[in-house]
Amino acid sequence: MYVSMPQLMQGRKALVLGVANKWSLAYAIAQAFAREGAELALTYQGERQKQTVEELGHELSAGTRVYPCDVTNDAEIESLVASLGNDGGRIDAVVHSIAFAGRDELSRPFLETSRSGYLLALEISSYSLVAVARAVSPLMAAGGSIITLSYIGGVRVVPNYNVMGVAKAALEANVRYLASDLGPAGIRVNAISAGPVKTASARGVKDFSKMLESFAAKAPLRRNTEPAEVADAAVFLASDLGRGVTGNVIYVDAGFQIMGL
Repeated sequence: MYVSMPQLMQGRKALVLGVANKWSLAYAIAQAFAREGAELALTYQGERQKQTVEELGHELSAGTRVYPCDVTNDAEIESLVASLGNDGGRIDAVVHSIAFAGRDELSRPFLETSRSGYLLALEISSYSLVAVARAVSPLMAAGGSIITLSYIGGVRVVPNYNVMGVAKAALEANVRYLASDLGPAGIRVNAISAGPVKTASARGVKDFSKMLESFAAKAPLRRNTEPAEVADAAVFLASDLGRGVTGNVIYVDAGFQIMGL
């Protein structure tokens, strides 16, 4: 349960990429940021998402700004940064909650991953963090925090996670290299490795319900991860509480990662 504290992000501006619906971890994080006093900016990909993200943004905070951004398009990333610069000129925290792999690539053995499916998963789920960090970091002149979302499938074989596991492994390596490059500018880069959560994207993983049952049975806390727990960890990393933490993968998974077979 959340314990009331002074607003930890009062006066800070946060960019959250990946809010697709109320069940996404990105939305839970944006909600926690708003609760802590942050000024929010959200992105959407394509006109189909625009109205949904605008409505969610208004629910989060009346002052939430919404921008288009397809992370596979460098011109759109540059346009996003230009708009952010014109609308305030400073970003203190960035949340990268973007991942994608073709459904076919998740429903067959990893050995049968196609070249195009592999490259697409790595581009959207991993390289996009590099592209966003490079573009947004000039707006973080006073330092700040960049946070991405990972999963234990990046360090262990998780049935049916397949190419997404490889993409998460690359994502976690990105975190370490970006933390090294951006550290001198006072910008911290970290990942949160959350336990399985019932999100719309998770439904694309075959037998996801069985995965939830297995995690809850084995995790020390004997339950699954709650979105609010991931969100509160993001608040820690984005606020002064996490000022000495960078280049890390923080597990928020009810302790599952410590267990053996």
